Amino acid sequence: MSLIKSISGIRGTIGGKRGDALTPPDIIKFTAAFGNWVLTNTDNNKIVIGRDARVSGEMVRNLVVGTLQSIGIDVIDLGLSTTPTVELAVPDEKAGGGIILTASHNPKQWNALKLLNQKGEFISEAEGKLLLKIAEKSNLEYAYVDNLGKVKYDNSYLSKHIEKILALPLVDTGAIRKANFKIAIDCVNSSGGIVIPILLKALGVKTVHELYCEPDGQFPHNPEPLPENLTALSHLVVSKKADLGIAVDPDVDRLCFVCQDGTMFGEEYTLVAVSDYVLANTPGNTVSNLSSTRALKDVTERLGGIYNASAVGEVNVVQKMKETEAVIGGEGNGGIIYPELHYGRDALVGIALFLSHLAKFGKPASILRSTYPSYFISKNKIILTPEMDIDALLIELKKRYKKQPQNTIDGLKIEFENQWVHLRKSNTEPIIRIYSEGSSETVAENLAKKIIGDIKEVLKFD
Repeated sequence: MSLIKSISGIRGTIGGKRGDALTPPDIIKFTAAFGNWVLTNTDNNKIVIGRDARVSGEMVRNLVVGTLQSIGIDVIDLGLSTTPTVELAVPDEKAGGGIILTASHNPKQWNALKLLNQKGEFISEAEGKLLLKIAEKSNLEYAYVDNLGKVKYDNSYLSKHIEKILALPLVDTGAIRKANFKIAIDCVNSSGGIVIPILLKALGVKTVHELYCEPDGQFPHNPEPLPENLTALSHLVVSKKADLGIAVDPDVDRLCFVCQDGTMFGEEYTLVAVSDYVLANTPGNTVSNLSSTRALKDVTERLGGIYNASAVGEVNVVQKMKETEAVIGGEGNGGIIYPELHYGRDALVGIALFLSHLAKFGKPASILRSTYPSYFISKNKIILTPEMDIDALLIELKKRYKKQPQNTIDGLKIEFENQWVHLRKSNTEPIIRIYSEGSSETVAENLAKKIIGDIKEVLKFD
């Protein structure tokens, strides 16, 4: 069992002992701390919540809502929703913050409290550290009976979210309608199964083949939208002669595509393609994190913009986007951040922009993919154990490759000619991630194997 406290929120597995997992006492503890943080820092007693469809969602929701009421906070409950929808709702409702109940791409035994400030953006690392200090205090005061918070249910925000997307200048519903796309979707039996069919219809897509769109939280496969988890969608695209397959994670902030021939467009290239479209129409700068493909840098510079890299984590990408006035950014895991709408990863706006791009391109998705620089990323991981000294490991690897360009703003990234490797502790799981990129799959995997060999040698395990 695991309980992880990071800039990605309070995340853990359901069941087990207090302090070792996301148990009811832990949920109450951190919810009360966040509520008090909102009351103290915003002078606002309103919080928006929403959740994905995972099986523990209703239980966690009940604990969160009751706790917020107990300290005098009014709750606006969006019910089954998406992460980007809650992000939009917080400033629209003039709330002091938001809580999204989702463990994103993690399997069904996980859940989490993802915490938003009054702008609808994830709280900063400094704010997170303050929140953890508040959580450890035992002197929090609760409201008397006449001052308990109230609950308002509002299921209108998915529709409002879609309306905001349709109003964007670069979303061309006319071109999408004229293209007469046939699209297959895999929504992993979560919130995407509610909103994506509605979005596609609003965009002018008449033929939608639905796969796993029942929002009951029974994930039919690992919910992370990686190629090995999307074989059923790939088969559906081919069997139905669809033009495109669309897959999202449970809280709809990650997005990837399957081409018309069943091949993967590549989640790394979701951001590349959308950025290509945005930059061609609104020239400017881009940002992605250190673990994302260098193809975005290539596309950005070809279109006259400046590319910058940030540490991994949505809050870090957003901060760098604001610093550099980027017009588009995100993460190589299929996370699109389009400031014209809001500063948050949003698969729904990503779908609308990509379909506009594909419609105007006028050729199959596989041909569009072939127009971008071809890089391959190998994604590996090592499960952490308490005795592993990761800081010492990174110091040793830094010494071993001291002649190579390095970046240490987030773990350790080592640059080689036309390839790189990035090692960092995960914010969401007890693992160390090892990402490598090269000009071919073999090159990327061989680099990863070499680094993993170094790691095993340093840590002295098989």
